[in-house]
Amino acid sequence: MADIASHNNRLAAETSPYLLQHKANPVDWWPWGPDALTEAQRTNKPILLSVGYAACHWCHVMAHESFEDETTAGVMNDLFVNIKVDREERPDIDQIYMNALHHLGEQGGWPLTMFLTPDGSPFWGGTYFPKHAQYGRAAFTDVLREVARIFHEEPSKVAQNRNALVARLAERAQTNNPANIGLAELDSAATSIARATDPVHGGLRGAPKFPQCAMLEFIWRAGARMADQRFFLTTELALMRMSQGGIYDHLGGGYARYSVDEHWLVPHFEKMLYDNAQILDLLALDFSRTQSPLLRQQAEETVGWFIRDMTIPEGGFSSSLDADSEGEEGKFYVWSLAEVEQVLGSADAADFAAIYDVTAAGNFEGHNILNRLNSLDHKEYDEARLAMLRARLQQKRSKRVRPGLDDKVLADWNGLMISALAHGATAFDAPEWLTIAKQAFAFVARAMTQNTQEGDRLGHSWREGKLLFPGLASDFAAMIRAGLALYEATGERGYLDQAVRWQHALDRHYADTEHGGYYLTADDAEGLIVRPHATIDDSIPNHNGLIAQNLVRLAVLTGDAHWGRQRDALFAAILPGATENVFGHLSLLNALDLHLRGAQIVVTGDGEASDALLTAARRLPHATTIIFHAVSTDALPPQHPARDKIAAIKGEAAAFVCRGQSCSLPVIKPEALAALVEHGTTGG
Repeated sequence: MADIASHNNRLAAETSPYLLQHKANPVDWWPWGPDALTEAQRTNKPILLSVGYAACHWCHVMAHESFEDETTAGVMNDLFVNIKVDREERPDIDQIYMNALHHLGEQGGWPLTMFLTPDGSPFWGGTYFPKHAQYGRAAFTDVLREVARIFHEEPSKVAQNRNALVARLAERAQTNNPANIGLAELDSAATSIARATDPVHGGLRGAPKFPQCAMLEFIWRAGARMADQRFFLTTELALMRMSQGGIYDHLGGGYARYSVDEHWLVPHFEKMLYDNAQILDLLALDFSRTQSPLLRQQAEETVGWFIRDMTIPEGGFSSSLDADSEGEEGKFYVWSLAEVEQVLGSADAADFAAIYDVTAAGNFEGHNILNRLNSLDHKEYDEARLAMLRARLQQKRSKRVRPGLDDKVLADWNGLMISALAHGATAFDAPEWLTIAKQAFAFVARAMTQNTQEGDRLGHSWREGKLLFPGLASDFAAMIRAGLALYEATGERGYLDQAVRWQHALDRHYADTEHGGYYLTADDAEGLIVRPHATIDDSIPNHNGLIAQNLVRLAVLTGDAHWGRQRDALFAAILPGATENVFGHLSLLNALDLHLRGAQIVVTGDGEASDALLTAARRLPHATTIIFHAVSTDALPPQHPARDKIAAIKGEAAAFVCRGQSCSLPVIKPEALAALVEHGTTGG
């Protein structure tokens, strides 16, 4: 590796762990910014944009092969202005240029390698390029030379590509279909999606297999809506197989990003905060129905993992753990039979190996990925003994070289985890999780929020005291969701007030007043070639889908009709696109289900009896309930349908289940509340 002093690599001053991984490359890297674009325009060189993230295995491969190689770096430096971007730190940039790659007819992935004109407009690209020609693919340096030649010698071809791509990026999805989606359409969509799932292994058919949490929640909601166990079982099967498969870390807790096979056996070993947040939320949701010991165990172990390994001293949560350690993917996690025998002794090792699929030959490239896919009936085993054996192996594993930690704090991913912790705290009766969620929320509200004259505004990424500002709509959407989840879990008004302040800032700086919905970037953010406006879910739910869910809850929890009007306007603007692409809009359709079928549970009174009712209400499925504690009628908006009913019981503790403008008779026994919510009728 070349000494950084001999090159003009400008990444050493950055805080992103991914960018810092490349600070000693012989490549003359620039971070994204106006200075890099100015340099490209000054030298009339095309831009090579490389986008990746710290836990990305193939990003590391391309870095080792090409970016650390003096010869390859020399070609890059001679012919291009080279810009390195952390996709987690700048998802807005990643979204624009990944969409451009898709418009070129290429399958996306990371590392993303795009070639831009000096003004930042894309004209060609790809993902991973090998250092040497192989399998019909050109060597990276040959690609570089040919792209540079075309840029200088065939400018008309570059301009044609550039103009076509920029026009496509600026297009908005057009549909003539009205937003006529109701309960029947939700049911039909859920039935179609459920048919596409794997009836044996769970999740979508085929490989690779991703958790697809928005899809599993959508199917789960159909089970609640239609009282059809088949939908519940479809979601439960996926959760069970993931939790027994190699995608789950049976020693340390937490789930890997996806499985490369259809059995959930062989993971891509990186562990992301956003995946684990969404899976934890889903575990809490299904546990509220099943009370499954397995779901509780995996949830507790997963929370234990990110408390132990992913929480920064200031209270927020780190972003990811790398797939690689010692230059090898998965090395930290796999075992040989001999290693297991050395730690556990022959007798215990034999029992452990039989349950966790450990053999002398291995189940993955000569090694063993711990899993219980061949011993799914966990009821027959002594789980306390297995836990002790796992703890001994975990202690041994902790002495290995650990995968790299990306310890930047992202507001949107933290918001997803805070919500999951709040939901899990009540579902699993784990009040200590609520404490952790509150600490993380306080960190984001303190360290990642700027109090401006126009209100509270979030940043996106924080590390070592440096905040990337302004934030994205996804940051507001996820943190508003977190505030609402904490408010419903605690009844503490400050969380609702903060959520409202953030929603006002979101409306002021991100709303698309012409087309409806919300842009990803703020109106005063750095100018990009287009302002991202996608409504499609990605690895996290699209911000428009989360905002719709938030507005549904805000309308109920504040009683302010303004939020109800915004909710209806957002659905009207975005739902037509969902008729063309149902699967891409599942977070939005989950919000619609909450709006159309969600149960508003109003608990009145103050004291032990009302506390018992609140506890019972909070243990119901969080996805389909909205919980409001109204000590008296004064806490309810004037037109709320429960006002007269609360007045009639004269301050006694009771719960009312409301849907639309209809509320049930008072419920005074906590055990009766669940049956009334599940039944789905309210009376009058």
